[in-house]
Amino acid sequence: MASLPHPLGRRAFLQLAAGAVALPAVSRSARAQAYPSRPITIIVGYAAGGPTDARTRILAQYMKPSLGQSLLVENVTGASGSIGAARAARAAPDGYTLSSGDWSTHVVNGAIYALHYDVLSDFAPIALLSSTPLLIVSKNAVPATDLRGLLAWLKANQDKAPYGTSGPGIPSHVSGLLLQKMTGMKFQFVPYRGGAVVLQDLIAGQIDVAFAAASNVLSAVRAGKIKAYAVTSNARWAAAPEIPTVDEAGLPGLHVSLWGGLWAPKGTPKAVIEKLNAAVVEALSDPTVRQRLADLGEEIPAREQLTPEALAAHHKAEIEKWWPIVKAAGIRGE
Repeated sequence: MASLPHPLGRRAFLQLAAGAVALPAVSRSARAQAYPSRPITIIVGYAAGGPTDARTRILAQYMKPSLGQSLLVENVTGASGSIGAARAARAAPDGYTLSSGDWSTHVVNGAIYALHYDVLSDFAPIALLSSTPLLIVSKNAVPATDLRGLLAWLKANQDKAPYGTSGPGIPSHVSGLLLQKMTGMKFQFVPYRGGAVVLQDLIAGQIDVAFAAASNVLSAVRAGKIKAYAVTSNARWAAAPEIPTVDEAGLPGLHVSLWGGLWAPKGTPKAVIEKLNAAVVEALSDPTVRQRLADLGEEIPAREQLTPEALAAHHKAEIEKWWPIVKAAGIRGE
């Protein structure tokens, strides 16, 4: 009959076995503590020079001191930013590939395109970054002097007043859909290939009304080339505090914010998310960063809104708000 192993040998064996089971968890923890040990890539789904790209490059520069590594911005364009978001979603969940996205890439695209990823569940939120409202604007020939007057004029001319947008599913278009839903009016949507052309034709009087990124049209408003009636936020815009909010001007609840956020692929360790979030918070507290973003017309959320949990809640609420509107309109990606 075989002899039983010595008790001490059995205990040693069990300890070794337990240690082997714990090794993966210890390894993950060690990797998180060592993070980052090499440069980090932030994918932007748009071409260089746009608002999301500009915001991301400012942030990347000022996150470097906290993390001790460079943050490289990679522009992966196409399908309203969804190609870049898809690449980030499929990346290894190790904190070395991040997604800098916005209202289009991480909300509306999910209702427009047949995506190979989920805009909500395939990402781990890191932090909200900044936002800018839209301005409700018109050509100078429109007789209205305030938003209530504009709405009355639109109601009287809704079958013939062209409303300029930057294309199907773009914020300017979806905002118009929300306005239709809230007022019961219908507009002639005129799609353009970009906001610059919308502004050009608005100044020339070729279209009557538009919703436009506030930072893109403020100079034209102040130069007297077009009229502005309200900002689509519940608080006055710091860059132009003289312009009333939609709530003050007579259309409460028409809130549209072109916000940006930073995400990692789902499954990224919590310790890595916490390090990235801390670096974002530190960067956004820097006076130079705050001024550079303000110069772009961007506003930074309050400190309590800079947590991963706050981004997760905001992201979910935006999907619940906008998807029904977009789907009801039957918008499809080209």
